[in-house]
Amino acid sequence: MKLGELLFKSRGYTPIPFLLFALIFANPERVLIIIGIGMILLGEFMRLWGVSYAGAVTRTREAGAPELVSNGPFAYVRNPLYIGNILIYTGSVVLSGTWFPYLAVLVFLFFSIQYIFIILHEEKKLEDLFKQSYIEYKKFVPRFIPKFIPYKNKSNIIPQVKKAFRSERSTFIAMGIFLLLFVLRVCPI
Repeated sequence: MKLGELLFKSRGYTPIPFLLFALIFANPERVLIIIGIGMILLGEFMRLWGVSYAGAVTRTREAGAPELVSNGPFAYVRNPLYIGNILIYTGSVVLSGTWFPYLAVLVFLFFSIQYIFIILHEEKKLEDLFKQSYIEYKKFVPRFIPKFIPYKNKSNIIPQVKKAFRSERSTFIAMGIFLLLFVLRVCPI
């Protein structure tokens, strides 16, 4: 199994050691809590926006898609969900104040590198599936840094916000557990 495929299949588990470390060694400051919560909320907004267009297929363990999504956030950046994840994980570590700023930088770099390998794996699959239309999309829409001009050949996918909220349930639960443990850790009863 190639590294990109392995990381793709285990992408839901790789944040756990970082989040546990952040909880164990939490040393929060008010300003870091505010910044961290802002990053988490922005990251989850990016995820919800992306999932409302891409659907629950984003939760699978196999790379690919039933159709090329090129509207919504995907008209500006190819990987809005991964950008959202990076913001959520980095924001969680910032919120904790653990070894700030070093752990936050490490988490940002680790997940950026992990997602590069995952994205290269996914792009190969998407090129195989959608051929020239994906190659054209890839030429115009950047991987990570959004363009302010949307892609012109947008797909006709209608966002499904209710389905996105249902699909994001496990993310909400995971972040809720992290935040509850954080509060219990820093405000012992």
